[in-house]
Amino acid sequence: MNVGIVSYGAYIPRFRIKIEEISKVWGDNANSIAEGLMVFEKSVPDIDEDAITIAVEAARHAINRADVDPERIEAIFTGSESHPYAVKPTSTVVAEAVGATPNLTAADFQFACKAGTAAVQACIGMADSGMIDLGLAIGSDVSQGAPGDALEYTAAAGGVAYIIGKDKLIARIESTYSYTTDTPDFWRREGMPYPEHGGRFTGEPAYFKHVTSAASTLMKKMGTKPSDYNYAIFHQPNGKFPTRVAKILGFSSEQIKPGLVVPRLGNTYSGSCMMGLAATLDIAKPGDRILMTAFGSGAGSDAFSISVTDRIEEIRNGAPSVEQLLANPIYIDYAKYAKHKGKIKL
Repeated sequence: MNVGIVSYGAYIPRFRIKIEEISKVWGDNANSIAEGLMVFEKSVPDIDEDAITIAVEAARHAINRADVDPERIEAIFTGSESHPYAVKPTSTVVAEAVGATPNLTAADFQFACKAGTAAVQACIGMADSGMIDLGLAIGSDVSQGAPGDALEYTAAAGGVAYIIGKDKLIARIESTYSYTTDTPDFWRREGMPYPEHGGRFTGEPAYFKHVTSAASTLMKKMGTKPSDYNYAIFHQPNGKFPTRVAKILGFSSEQIKPGLVVPRLGNTYSGSCMMGLAATLDIAKPGDRILMTAFGSGAGSDAFSISVTDRIEEIRNGAPSVEQLLANPIYIDYAKYAKHKGKIKL
């Protein structure tokens, strides 16, 4: 494919809550939970933030990072589990906010935590075929977890945007491959405020089967092996799963370390894997190769082989890095967290 990433941008809310703050309310062992999940704090949206505002901020950072003319963007796809409207697209609001031309196609994607990478694949196909000049693919979530549920320790907020095209690439997408089955490990029915999950079933046969199948098949298809990559990113519902799947596939802890942001961020759902890629691009050098594999419950995985170009050095400092966005957090207690997340009903 003669297509790749033209620019990228991320956004993470400043508010955080520590795992021990949540555990105090529910009487759980904070150290046991934090060490078991490998998550120690998570981001929390401000009262006036949602998946749309987060998507807009990430998109603006992507546009500003490489000084992209927004009128060149001819497709916008936003993946999320928490679109604020059941019937009203997120992507049209993003288009208006960033100054894109109305001569574009837009749609919202939903496939649990891989809706963002599904949007990337759609933009890849359209840009590579010549249907569009540039495409904007976004993964954005203010993910939900019921009070007292295990998800409450990891469900976070954040978003990432990638501009996909054929010219002035900072990273070339060498190939992509998906593996998908009907595995109902996680779901939220219409009208229900919080998702439900199948407990340990979400690991096997959901996460590990799909991630290993997509990643190994892509490498087989390309004739590559783990040692051919400088970095690897796997979907991060917690710190434990990506660390384990990396070992299964033959990747080292050094290869996944730059992109493993979940311990300080939590699970940003549709933005999770894409946030790890953004953190890796923040420090990658020209010629580096990256393997990224997303996972979405329900279930499926999208794997990508990516090669970084010389242009990365030119645009890297044009927008905040993931590390900068994680810095200087504002910590809140459970009461403020519940208010910010709308868990208190009047």
